[in-house]
Amino acid sequence: MSSYKKNCGLVLGELTRSLDSVQAQQVDRLIDSILSADQVFFVGVGRVLLSLQAFCKRLAHLGIKCCYVGDITEPAITKDDLLIVGSGSGESLFPLGIAKKAHSIGAHIVHIGSNPASSMAQYADYMVRIPVRTKLCLDDEIHSAQPMTSLFEQSLLMLGDIVALEIIQRQKLEMDELWRYHANLE
Repeated sequence: MSSYKKNCGLVLGELTRSLDSVQAQQVDRLIDSILSADQVFFVGVGRVLLSLQAFCKRLAHLGIKCCYVGDITEPAITKDDLLIVGSGSGESLFPLGIAKKAHSIGAHIVHIGSNPASSMAQYADYMVRIPVRTKLCLDDEIHSAQPMTSLFEQSLLMLGDIVALEIIQRQKLEMDELWRYHANLE
């Protein structure tokens, strides 16, 4: 077997284990929060931000008003909005600072991460836990053979698409009609 095929199996196996470890009730609560919010904001840094931007874009494809923090067209957040914070450790300074600010405004906050005992816990209304290896290397985290926090970032990306699919199913949206939300200046 080639090393490419072997590594494909390894990565897919890790992703399956990671996503199987996410509690369905937490995902259902996240979907409820998304659907009840006026606007959905996302914040993260590095590769986590890239995964969150893809999640944000996918929700926009469903007609959900959303943006990521720092976007040039970012509107004001209000108490009727949702902030989704992506941080494996829950200790990254920028997302933590944004969560603190959103909390002071009264926005609803969800932390998607791995560390339930993080500093983020004091600001988040609840957590969607992806219990994979972070920079903290906690005992109950799922180990990964991949570099650094790749498994968290991949799991976050896949979680976003799974949430979108569940929203489509729950709202009984027609797939063909979703194209009206897709960029057309291509």
